[in-house]
Amino acid sequence: MKYPTQKIALAYFAVAMALFAIQVLGGLLAGYVYVAPNFLSDILPFNIIRMLHTNSLIVWLLLGFFGATYYLIPEEAERDIESPMLAYLQLIILVIGTLGVVVTYVFDLFPGNWLLGKEGREFLEQPLWVKLGIVVAALIFLYNVTMTVLKGRKTAITNILLIGLWGIAIFFLFSLYNPGNLVLDKMYWWYVVHLWVEAVWELVLASILAFLMLKLTGVDREVIEKWVYSIVALALFTGLLGTGHHYYWIGTPGYWQWIGSVFSALEVAPFFAMVVFAFMMVWKGHRDHPNKAALLWSLGCAVLAFFGAGVWGFLHTLAPVNYYTHGTQITAAHGHLAFFGAYVSINLAIITYAMPHLLGREPYNQVLNMASFWVMSAGMAFMTFTLTFAGTIQTHLQRVLGEGYMDVQDQLPVFYWMRFGSGAVVVIGVLMFLYATFVPASAKTPQRASAAPAE
Repeated sequence: MKYPTQKIALAYFAVAMALFAIQVLGGLLAGYVYVAPNFLSDILPFNIIRMLHTNSLIVWLLLGFFGATYYLIPEEAERDIESPMLAYLQLIILVIGTLGVVVTYVFDLFPGNWLLGKEGREFLEQPLWVKLGIVVAALIFLYNVTMTVLKGRKTAITNILLIGLWGIAIFFLFSLYNPGNLVLDKMYWWYVVHLWVEAVWELVLASILAFLMLKLTGVDREVIEKWVYSIVALALFTGLLGTGHHYYWIGTPGYWQWIGSVFSALEVAPFFAMVVFAFMMVWKGHRDHPNKAALLWSLGCAVLAFFGAGVWGFLHTLAPVNYYTHGTQITAAHGHLAFFGAYVSINLAIITYAMPHLLGREPYNQVLNMASFWVMSAGMAFMTFTLTFAGTIQTHLQRVLGEGYMDVQDQLPVFYWMRFGSGAVVVIGVLMFLYATFVPASAKTPQRASAAPAE
């Protein structure tokens, strides 16, 4: 490694991967509750399992972003991180907050307490003290990485990454405001949920992918920068106004149906551009990089994000379609593939690339790592199709024919069993990835004495 402070990323990646394992196991447990509704109902109700599943997803993805930032910024800025101590302090705050959330959820501590108890807003259930801790950790992080970049070399990758990271922190502030009016509540709620995953997170995704393409393909920086600026412009242009597709049925003016439909339909564009960008860079590249697993995850990220966030998002984003489909299993299908394709995959890509450098080894267990990509992707794809079929039947029976919700649910167990089976496959793929990434290769495996080549 060129810069010692890149080692900070190792701690973030390790914690992120531990939460990743917890998240998929929680998802598997939630999937089983769909087919056996009374399972653990007295000990760990479904709503708590779901909160743990979704919250651990968000936290580990953010930890992955932070780790990626601490790894790539020294190389881009050509200097060490401003303060390693602050970086580790930030991680400690986030871990304490995460543990506090888990204990509060599982044991239902301090119900109704405005400071210590959980809140009732989906995905933002964290107690207020945890939210305030996240704000403190975010301020530490932004100071640390911004000062590093300002005192070093500025590149398109660091510029876009910083805009995305500042956006994450700024939009999270809306989670602290919980108005009494339900319409306003949902509007501000979407400022966090939508503008994270369909706007500023896309900037972080684009910058990490650009860094990986730069290192793995050897294409000139100028070419990559032009592509990434175009992708980011499309993402912001469509993502910001695309928030309107959440405003269709919550009491906002009717013009949001037009704004939301038009700009949401265009949200496919940046993801398609990302696919073209990734494959074009590999085609143009002249570097035979030894880390083939990182390249596979990078290309897989672009393709799966296009289908999950782009195609499956478009399937039910137009107002006349969304009128029937919103809140059905079609939404779950889109959400699972979109998160896995865009954000899970890019984190696993940068971890696959960075770990040999962080551990001072050659890329190892690559066959197992690449196998984990195909296992996880196949499981997630099958889950997506299963939920899509379930959602289509649910939409027709419940929203078109008017059958009762529970009567329709009684007709869907076969799909939920298939979803549970595909979830088990995903968990197997995750365990394969963790083993391939963190467990050294066998001593019988030929290894060169040097660490992975400097980029």
